[in-house]
Amino acid sequence: MTSAAVPAAPPAEPGASSLRVLVVDDDRTLREGTASVLQMDGHAVTSTGRGEEAMELVRRRKFDLVLVDLYMTPISGMEILRACLDTHRDTIVVVMTGNPSVASSIEALRMGAWDYLPKPFSASHLQVLVGRAAHAVSSARESREQAASPSGGRPQLVTQSGAGDLMALLGESPSFRKAVDLAQKVAGTDASVMISGESGTGKEMIAQFIHKHSRRGQRKLVPLNCAALPENLLESEMFGYRKGAFTGADRDKAGLLEVANGGTLFLDELTEMTMPLQAKLLRVLQDGVVRRLGSETHDAVVDVRFISATNRDPQDAVKSGLLREDLFYRLRVVPIKLPPLRQRTEDIPLLADHFLRNSWQRHRSGTTAPRFSNEAIQFLCSRHWRGNVRELQNVIEHVAVISEPGQHIHPDDIPVQDDGMGGAGGGGATTESLMPSAYLNDPFHTAKDRLVAHFEKEYLARLTTRAAGNMSKAARLAGIDRTTLYRLLEKHDIRRDGQGDGE
Repeated sequence: MTSAAVPAAPPAEPGASSLRVLVVDDDRTLREGTASVLQMDGHAVTSTGRGEEAMELVRRRKFDLVLVDLYMTPISGMEILRACLDTHRDTIVVVMTGNPSVASSIEALRMGAWDYLPKPFSASHLQVLVGRAAHAVSSARESREQAASPSGGRPQLVTQSGAGDLMALLGESPSFRKAVDLAQKVAGTDASVMISGESGTGKEMIAQFIHKHSRRGQRKLVPLNCAALPENLLESEMFGYRKGAFTGADRDKAGLLEVANGGTLFLDELTEMTMPLQAKLLRVLQDGVVRRLGSETHDAVVDVRFISATNRDPQDAVKSGLLREDLFYRLRVVPIKLPPLRQRTEDIPLLADHFLRNSWQRHRSGTTAPRFSNEAIQFLCSRHWRGNVRELQNVIEHVAVISEPGQHIHPDDIPVQDDGMGGAGGGGATTESLMPSAYLNDPFHTAKDRLVAHFEKEYLARLTTRAAGNMSKAARLAGIDRTTLYRLLEKHDIRRDGQGDGE
């Protein structure tokens, strides 16, 4: 005789918001109550109180959602979780536990559980969680349908200059393409994304791209910089407040979690959020319910996609106590790491040209845009760029503002600050500016030859600019004869800007 408290539902394809659900719990009252609530909401529910039967069910049938008690004998919830994911990788598994310790919940999340549900839970709590699961299943179905279409369902990168700053996603370096490809793949899902990388590498740009190409793209992307506000203000901004909650709270105000309902919340510099606030955020991730400051009731149920970013290594932040481990695993369903600009120097010419065109059009539209000389591009590629893409963009905008129409831009025209890693514009270059990190991948003699050639070309370009094309003056400044100077100029294909040889 079967121990299933609810008859197995027919294996019909569920509707848009209906799920095929398996409930596994040896507590008959909780099992039947859970199944009853889900059936009333239109879901096709199968339930069992025995782990052996649950293992057989998940092997024979495809379920969208499995709710399983974590502590069962002789077959544990962890074993059933593993069987579910081994059989159908896209099944959503939620573990239920009356002892929701951090260790057990984190272990379940590590193994691939979608979420955990602390016992006892209310019908509304269950319905909110299952509603989120239904949304995730629907998103996954749409993604599969798009992938089967002729276009492959992959959002295309913006490649026209009219697309504005999203063009900053351009780049061909392997490490950057890997990050962008991952962003393209995850965009069509509802998965939480954690983006890491140094300041200025484009974390917010990636977040915007993911949101724009998601099913939430027509809704709001709400950014929140966790480092910009003190704890009390950050809490009121996130959760909102009731009138009278604190001095100055003269009206009710919705928080950004409510504002982002149906859309995406971008949590920038997540590791700057205090631990108490991280705990409150975790509760929202668990049940989707927001309680405003000063409120004694739940004020709103929200459906929000979370994209977070940090300039720290997230796992180091967990180890150092800056980020809750359970929050880390919930927000880092898909991790994306952006490389610093110094590790993708091959992308600098493309980015520099794009920023120059955009800045010129914005500030000097209607005239011929200037162009970078080869020496200028080499100089840009030799920089360390502590501020990454953001610093490059600001420098190029400065160049666009001060340049003349049709001008050839040379290294001395680029107003970069000496960061201790590269030469300032017009100043001498240090070892780092003469040796881009890419050279370190070459054998010694190859790197040496490339470095010498780089130095000669940069030195001669600056020399001829300084001498205004006067070769006698240039030779005198360099301490070499004109024959040697001519030979070096010809070797590196450097023009003399049309100036004569005499003074």
